[in-house]
Amino acid sequence: MTETENRAAGKFDAGRAAEYAVQSRIALAGYDACHELAACLLAADLGPGRAARILVAGAGGTAQEILSAARLEPLWHFSAVDPSAPMLELAMAAVGEAGLAARTTPMLGEVADLPEEPIYDAATLIGVLHHLPGLPAKQAVLAALAARLKAGAPLILAGNRHAYASKPLFLAAWGERWRMQGASSNEIAAKLGKIRQGADPPASDQEVARLLTQAGFEEPTLFFSSLFWGGWITHRRA
Repeated sequence: MTETENRAAGKFDAGRAAEYAVQSRIALAGYDACHELAACLLAADLGPGRAARILVAGAGGTAQEILSAARLEPLWHFSAVDPSAPMLELAMAAVGEAGLAARTTPMLGEVADLPEEPIYDAATLIGVLHHLPGLPAKQAVLAALAARLKAGAPLILAGNRHAYASKPLFLAAWGERWRMQGASSNEIAAKLGKIRQGADPPASDQEVARLLTQAGFEEPTLFFSSLFWGGWITHRRA
């Protein structure tokens, strides 16, 4: 794992992993809806009822990508990849509770650690890209995904875009989300500081599209937006 990857994974230690399921749903209004739509898009794209291998990059935490998709498609098998051991353990606990352990292979590490073979029918990268500092790290993970997807395979990409300081109203609305949940002013300031710590979202929807096309994907289509968050579907170019 590179130094950049180690820093990104290190942010998700045992303490942050434990609060992830609650905090992610406050920070992202529509958390569950985004994951459900992602599953529906993949099922519609691949065709319902067929077997498929799905690469879930950054699966740690709630494993919501797997839980949502598995409800729709009983013949899908999931490879759950994450560089953070506490986050991957949390995800696999959720997978086990849902009775999906036999359909999910956990892999501690990066997508680049997997064999470079185009064996996957689809992939997801949700809530990851904005944690990787700098364009080279973002380009690297997208290229690694492209190398492991079959030609024409769909990719769901979702995460924050826009520099946080560039959207002060959105930042203030984030604070109001926590106030709605009973957080104090000091708690809100601390939570906003944690969100901004080390995060480096793509600058715009256009930059997301550039990153994807440079990595070997088609022009993406936006299917979900919530404050800073965006969700796109694209396909590996043939």
